[in-house]
Amino acid sequence: MPERELKRDLAILPISVVRELTGLSDRQIRYYDQQGLVTPERGAGKQRRFSLNDIDRLLEIADDLDSGLSVADIRELDAKHARQEKENQEADLRKIFADELIRIGRFDDNRRY
Repeated sequence: MPERELKRDLAILPISVVRELTGLSDRQIRYYDQQGLVTPERGAGKQRRFSLNDIDRLLEIADDLDSGLSVADIRELDAKHARQEKENQEADLRKIFADELIRIGRFDDNRRY
């Protein structure tokens, strides 16, 4: 029997449910959205629809703020994380490309890829 996974990225939860699950106020949730710290999808009438991943993110933001970080600090950490993720993806692609060149016999150690 295949193992089932929860669709954590499915944006179906309205702000009222998110408020109950996180203990955050509507105002806090909207503020984090306005600040770009969380980006819920929009449903009919432009209502925010949150995923379980969004809820995890909101809880992380609340914990970060409780530990003394500012919104600007969190944004900076997010940007740093995004840059690192991009660098990792680029390194992975370079490795795949070099491995494929080796496989087909066209790799030259003196060239930059």
